[in-house]
Amino acid sequence: MLNAIHHVALICTDYDRSRQFYVELLGLKLIREVYRAERRSWKADLQIGSVQLELFSFPSPAMRPSYPEATGLRHLAFTVVNLDLAITRLEAAGIAVEPIRVDPNTDQRFTFFSDPDGLPLELYEVQ
Repeated sequence: MLNAIHHVALICTDYDRSRQFYVELLGLKLIREVYRAERRSWKADLQIGSVQLELFSFPSPAMRPSYPEATGLRHLAFTVVNLDLAITRLEAAGIAVEPIRVDPNTDQRFTFFSDPDGLPLELYEVQ
């Protein structure tokens, strides 16, 4: 069902400091950077090998690393070829899956669900 890790998303408390750390210090390639005014949030897509790191900022994020909009690990994303089939398989196993969303920047479909400990996981359709 799962093919690979597509990206890892982090929410930081200081966007400029974290961007400098990942891009300038660690050398990750900046693919794109957008400011989402409606959320007062910066988002940088960074490349490392075949995996991306998404770096987010939010005003006053909570310090609990287990919630989707908190400082720390936001979610772990897995690529799938057929999102509908993957969702059907998860739901058949009793796993709650959020409604499908479409990324406005890439037009790719994705959804979220949680592991047994509540860690947010994403299925990202790549065909």
